[in-house]
Amino acid sequence: MKRMTACLLVIAAITVFTYCSSTKKASAPPTVAKVNYQANVMSIVQANCTPCHFPDKGGRKKALDSYAAVSAQIDEILRRIQLNPTDRGFMPDRKPKLAEADIKAFVQWKADGLAEK
Repeated sequence: MKRMTACLLVIAAITVFTYCSSTKKASAPPTVAKVNYQANVMSIVQANCTPCHFPDKGGRKKALDSYAAVSAQIDEILRRIQLNPTDRGFMPDRKPKLAEADIKAFVQWKADGLAEK
């Protein structure tokens, strides 16, 4: 009886120490890259807001041709790109609604602090 108890204690100890080993490292949560103007937002603006909001391409609307201009207008841009195409003020005018991923990029860019680079 003593032998069986001793064997069970040894097996239990081995099992506990196997799973409590300090050699296993806890995995850190994955880091998510922050959205920035140059890498994520600029290409969306250039593809969807040209030529109307680019003065050098003949546009006469509010300029959105630079980081400063886009970041200063972010609240209005978000409001307008989230409208339905039938709503007054919808942007991009005469173009289809932006993809959900593009809209999320703008939202995340604002949430991340409007980083330029």
